[in-house]
Amino acid sequence: MVTTHEEIVKDVAKLKRRPNLESWARLRESWSWDDVTRELDLPGGMYNLGHECIDRHANGANANKPAMIWQSAGGALETYTYAQMKAESNRFANALRQLGVQKADRVFFFSDRIPELYFGVFGTLKAGAIVAPLFSAFGPEPVKERIQRAEGSVIVTTPKLLPKVNAIRKELKSLKHVIVIAHREGGKVADGDLDFKQLTEAASTDFDVVKTGPEDWSVMHFTSGTTGLPKGAAHVHNAVIGHYATGRYVLDLHPDDIYWCTADPGWVTGTSYGMFAPFSNGVTSVIDEGGFGAKRWYEVIQRHKVQVWYTAPTAIRLLMKAGAKLPREHDLSSLRYVMSVGEPLNPEGVVWGLEAFDLPIHDNWWQTETGAIMIANYPSMPIRPGSMGRPFPGIDAAIIDDQGREIAEPMVEGVLAVKPGWPSMFRTYWNDKERYDSRFQNGWYITGDKAKRDGDGYFWFVGRDDDVINTAGHLVSPFEVESCLIEHEAVAEAGVIGKPDPTAMEIVKAFVTLNDGYSPSEELRRQLIRHCRERLGAGTAPREIEIIERLPKTRSGKIMRRLLKARELGLPEGDTSTLEED
Repeated sequence: MVTTHEEIVKDVAKLKRRPNLESWARLRESWSWDDVTRELDLPGGMYNLGHECIDRHANGANANKPAMIWQSAGGALETYTYAQMKAESNRFANALRQLGVQKADRVFFFSDRIPELYFGVFGTLKAGAIVAPLFSAFGPEPVKERIQRAEGSVIVTTPKLLPKVNAIRKELKSLKHVIVIAHREGGKVADGDLDFKQLTEAASTDFDVVKTGPEDWSVMHFTSGTTGLPKGAAHVHNAVIGHYATGRYVLDLHPDDIYWCTADPGWVTGTSYGMFAPFSNGVTSVIDEGGFGAKRWYEVIQRHKVQVWYTAPTAIRLLMKAGAKLPREHDLSSLRYVMSVGEPLNPEGVVWGLEAFDLPIHDNWWQTETGAIMIANYPSMPIRPGSMGRPFPGIDAAIIDDQGREIAEPMVEGVLAVKPGWPSMFRTYWNDKERYDSRFQNGWYITGDKAKRDGDGYFWFVGRDDDVINTAGHLVSPFEVESCLIEHEAVAEAGVIGKPDPTAMEIVKAFVTLNDGYSPSEELRRQLIRHCRERLGAGTAPREIEIIERLPKTRSGKIMRRLLKARELGLPEGDTSTLEED
């Protein structure tokens, strides 16, 4: 590979493996979603993620092939073949049936990366119910809001996370069953709760998969917006076509690959590319229960001979801090392809991969709503560091102006838009059709991201078109944090922004005004941070809180987050004609 100021140019003939996508232009010209669909099983016209990802392999030549290599936080290993994954997911599907769970019921998963989580997810899909993942670092409030909004009937969790559920349980009127994966942590399951191991051990390993169609809902992921509570983006079983195709052509998965996705299963990357893409392609996935650690991560790659690695820019920046010498102390020769997603990867991160692994890091772009990768850098394509790449062969993307017209001129900033109709596209926001419809204008899905496109069709991220905060790849709603802050008796008003951070991209910073009788103090500031951490979780709570005398507002009373951010960063304030007068 030759690195220039503009591009990382690849010699495809010298790559460690011949890519599935050898020519982006040729595949784009001949692309057919119908051709991809024919590569799947779809027995009797049934579209079911559980069947396509697990059973179709277990029923064939891959039955005894390892599907999942699980490494505990302490380093112990467990390996599960596709046949075992089928049996264990069938047990859970039968357990749900015994509990009276019906097709389209919402089953929430609130757990760290343990095998039972994966058995449960695929069992839920086979049972025709809807999987609703939760981030394990959430506090009680985000859990409550999501279960309430989706009217969840079941939650599967662990003893470590159960206290967060217990704190809100009385408010969850729709919740019928709490299933606790207790055997890995030890301890007795409380009366009224259900023991995962007892439920599944008593269940049959045979199960007739519920006949779900392409438009039956499969997964509901909650994503944050500028205003209001998190939105439940509902996906359908037909999405497996997109997961499979992008797994084949973007992740470049080959049948004998060892693949590792570091994303938490509570987020869409952890399902679409931690579960559905690799398993639908029949590869072996490494699942590491442990948290981030540069040395640990390199040891995982070395130990399991990982070939394809999908991670996040925040993790890459932390690896960069640890230096390029550390990876050289490990045998990482198995690696052939490294990717990143969650937020834009800065050019230095892309190029640093060459120094650390002799491999550039490939950025790509997609969203919770898109369900699968939309724009990517591919193994066979030159990389322009800082660019998210070119659209997937079956995707039409454009830059549009405020009137919804496509901008043809290169490198002109506008809104990134995608032509609807791809298989993994979300089908609604749960009980919020008006908001869903607002995302589609003039024949385009409006992503909410600002971007540019160069003359060769590479897309370049500019920023969000709203106030949503991207902290370490997780989208945080300023409204959600503001709502939590004003629940505290000392706080009169709150405004929340994303403050640039070299590692996390942004951190959550809050500005608050106080009620009469309260005075600014370091102790109060610490109280407010603690209040948010306890209710929202560490990943959503503000890292910084500044107590001020008044917040900038419009004459109609709306807090101007834009002005808060401009003043924090010393940027021009722009139009202040609507600012509330003193």
